[in-house]
Amino acid sequence: MFFASDNWAGAHPKISERLHASAAGFSRAYGDGELDKAVYARFSEVFEREVAVFFVATGTAANSLSLAAYGKPGGISFAHREAHILEDECGAPEYFSHGSRLYPVDGTLGRMDIGNLERAIGRYASENVHGGRPAAISITQATEVGTIYRLDHIAAVSAVARKHAVPLHMDGARFANALVSLDVSPAEMTWKRGVDIISFGGTKNGCWCAEAIVMFDLDRAREMAFLRKRSAQLFSKARFISAQFDAYFDGGLWLETARHANAMSASLAQAFESSAVARLGWQPEANEVFAIIRKDVAEKAQAAGAAFYTWPTPTSLAGQISDDEALYRFVTSFATTSDDIGRFSELLR
Repeated sequence: MFFASDNWAGAHPKISERLHASAAGFSRAYGDGELDKAVYARFSEVFEREVAVFFVATGTAANSLSLAAYGKPGGISFAHREAHILEDECGAPEYFSHGSRLYPVDGTLGRMDIGNLERAIGRYASENVHGGRPAAISITQATEVGTIYRLDHIAAVSAVARKHAVPLHMDGARFANALVSLDVSPAEMTWKRGVDIISFGGTKNGCWCAEAIVMFDLDRAREMAFLRKRSAQLFSKARFISAQFDAYFDGGLWLETARHANAMSASLAQAFESSAVARLGWQPEANEVFAIIRKDVAEKAQAAGAAFYTWPTPTSLAGQISDDEALYRFVTSFATTSDDIGRFSELLR
């Protein structure tokens, strides 16, 4: 019963098989092989337009370099107060952007409120040399608390970005989970709504180590090539990343695994809804479930083999959790089974 993180899950068997099949022989290094080029073309097919693709090792690298690509002296990037890029990157975005800042914007359940975003970015609209100037806006899709930005919300954020002439970045560590939840195309969820650059995650959804920066602004791509190299993110044997993405996209595997993970979360949510000792913090929209549980019950469940984490209480839940309760996060993955859900439901009962 491993609900601690989708990072705990291994690699999908089809991806492991493709990695094994790609291990023999020779191929041009540094992303110039035939398989690499085929995967770049596949990304363009997926997004329905030509894109520039840069493989990196981690989501932290993808997020940090994405913001660095649009960095400027005195630059400030705006993200939700509880966003991963602000709370869990150990200052990497600031480091790779040579000291740019991240500004927290409030909003309910992981999504920036448009009015709050407009006021926050408006503070620096004059580009006062003493205060700094806007550099980018970043949204997380799915959000850090398992909710989804709807298409109209993405478009509204993009309108603010365009008004202030800054790019819109999407942290897509769980991109596929959000995509299947909305039941839209990658193009509809990104560039057709004004997104300029994406951190495209595969690791959480069945890959071993496959993250990518996807750029719609091809004029910026040449600079990204140098940023990636300088930050030690250029793989010599890039074909092993390409092999993973090749299998990931093949036959819609990436959508299949995401649908499964989301379905397991929905099933887990039902277990909490029928429980007398726990309740949902809010309805899950992707593959993360947040539940308020009595601490003694949670401890017993963990002692019985259920892996999950305590989670900081969002401002929207302030005052709704008693002293003998806590908020816990549960994450499902392609490897979660109905048996896992059933066993955990028994523990709750």
